[in-house]
Amino acid sequence: MCTYETQRVELSGSGKGPSGWFPLSAATVYFDHPVHAPTEHTLNIDFLNPGLGPGSRVAVELDPGSACALAEAILAMVGKQE
Repeated sequence: MCTYETQRVELSGSGKGPSGWFPLSAATVYFDHPVHAPTEHTLNIDFLNPGLGPGSRVAVELDPGSACALAEAILAMVGKQE
């Protein structure tokens, strides 16, 4: 179900778009209808750098199970670095 809730996270990293690699400065996370994924609702993550214009964006649409698995894997890998 769409909640229209959005969370924005400031971050530092790199993303690869149509023109190559660019620095990332933020991510937007929300649960909504996907644009492309073949499911009714997805967790959507937009990695972006607003200062570089609309072409500096990498979009991801994940089904809920995949989103949870990704979150667990990220936490497990970051935990190994502490």
